[in-house]
Order: sequence, then C-alpha cells, then structure tokens
Amino acid sequence: MHEENQTTVSVFLLMGFPNLHSFSTLLFLIFLFVYIGTFAGNLLIIALVGTSQSLNSPMYFFLRQLSTCDILLITVIVPYMLCVILREGETISFFGCILQFELFGSLATTECLLLAVMSYDRYLAICYPLRYASIMDIRLCLHLAIWPWILGFGMMMVTAIQVSRLHFCGPNAIDHFFCDLAPLLELSCSDTFFVEAENLALGIPATFGPFLFITATYVYIFITILRIPTTTGRQKAFSTCSSHLTVVFLYYGTLVAAYLFLSKGHSLNVNKVLSLLYTVVTPLSNPIIYSLRSKEIKAALGKVINRYKGDKTAHPIYTEYNQKNVKQVLRGIVQPL
Repeated sequence: MHEENQTTVSVFLLMGFPNLHSFSTLLFLIFLFVYIGTFAGNLLIIALVGTSQSLNSPMYFFLRQLSTCDILLITVIVPYMLCVILREGETISFFGCILQFELFGSLATTECLLLAVMSYDRYLAICYPLRYASIMDIRLCLHLAIWPWILGFGMMMVTAIQVSRLHFCGPNAIDHFFCDLAPLLELSCSDTFFVEAENLALGIPATFGPFLFITATYVYIFITILRIPTTTGRQKAFSTCSSHLTVVFLYYGTLVAAYLFLSKGHSLNVNKVLSLLYTVVTPLSNPIIYSLRSKEIKAALGKVINRYKGDKTAHPIYTEYNQKNVKQVLRGIVQPL
C-alpha cells in the first residue's frame, strides 16, 4: 500500500553566509543598497515606458515586462536575505520555503522566456524593418508578453508540488540564503531521483530552448548587420541589440552553470555565488545597461525632469543640457553601489 509522505520538519533554518558572519553589517548594507538601486532603477523604467509617448514601441513594452519581472525576483529573494544576514540565520516555515522556491523559479523561467521574446523583437526590427510594424502589432505583443508568465509559473508549479511531497526528517538547516532546489534536495530523506529527473526534463526546454532560439535569431541579426553597406548603419543596428545581448550572456551564463553543470556533489558555496549573480546582479544590470545606453530613455527622463522643475516652456539649450546629464541622474540612483 502506498503511504503519503508526511513532513516532519515544519520550519527550515536559512544559514545565509555562515563563514562571513564577521562581515554581516557590511553585507547587509551592500545588499540593501543593491536592492534599493535595483528597485528604483527598474521602477523608473516602468514609469517612463508607461508615461512617455516616445517609448511607445514593442521593444520598450517588453523591456517594461522584464523590469517588472526583475523587481518581483529581487523582492522574493533580497528582503528575507537581509533578515538572514542581519540575524546570522533566520527560520522560514515549510510552506513559506516552498512558496519562495516556486516564486523564484517561476520568475527566473519567465525572465528566460522574456529575453527570448526580446530577441525575436530585435530580429524582426533588424531583419525585416519594412514589415516590422505590421508583424509586431498589439495583439502579437500582448501574446508574447503574457505567455512567458503563464508558462513560467505553470512549469515551476509542477516542480514545487513534487518538492513539497518529499519527506524531510531533519536536519532542517539550509546552507543557503534562500530556498533553492539543490539545498532542499540535500536535506530530503526521500529518494530525489524523480524530482531531479523531472526538474531536468522541464529545465532543459525552459533554459536551453530560449537560449537556442536567441542564438539562432542573433545569427540572422549579425548576418543582416554585416550586409549593411555603411559603417554607421552597422553600428546603429548593432547598438539596438547590444544591451540585450549583454544581459543574455550574463543571465544565461550563471543560470546554466548553477542548474545544469552543478550537481548535488558540488560545493554549495559555489552555488551561492552563482545564485547571487542571477538573483541580484542581473536585475541590477537591467536599468544600468538598458537605461544608460538608450537615448530614448534618457530623452524621456529629461522631459520628466523639465516637467518636475515646472519649466513648461523649456529653452532648447536647457533641454539639451538636461538630456546630456540624464546619464548622471541615472547613475545617481545606483551611486551607493
């Protein structure tokens, strides 16, 4: 007769960074400033895209989705991590741990899919510029924006349910700063082969599928760019996708290393470092890489600054001056970093 697994562990202890307890105050301040800078930078992108007519294009619509995903991702991880660092360890309920794992995994998967959607948008804009507006209409934009969220949360729900059915009989100390899959499997008293196999079965399509799609689109993009006769034209075309390509390499590189090349036998300290990169560093890189390199966003922010100062009839010289200094304003958001 099959007996249902019964959880004997009701709470977990997140240990955080036990080897760095002497630097807990410094780590707390660093990650607090990172969280504030990431939240403010991505919120600025969301606000500008939502209110500026000059940013009313599919590229910035998808960038707004990515910024929303980044804000949710760091909010799921960083605030509780700050408690773990400050108190040198913090307890979390079994349900709260599974919920954090589900939300984190869903948002990470959604980000993978959104990056693939953004590469498709750049592919159409560069390879088919004359047909871009007719292909990337509002209906397609909505579908491409909604389905990553649905698929991301749907796929991770399966893994989260399987993890919640594992038997945890002690110990309950998780050597990590959040409820990730690898340390949870380390603590389980059950046979985790099925969960690991199921995670690979869903993780490979969710990770490598979008990555292969992005690679294919950029092969066509680079071929198209090389066919542009003028150097200025090639540089302009490449500048529209260089920011996205940088984020893709940063995000996918750490994600693949953490989940597909690191097995249970590897050091969890290495896993922590890699986890920090795609849970903290990558969301921070979004407003820095995109905003500081986008003339449209800097111009939109310049208009907001003029409006805020009450200068409704801004002099052209003053407007130009503001646009030149938008970069310094954006840097000021993450200045503590």
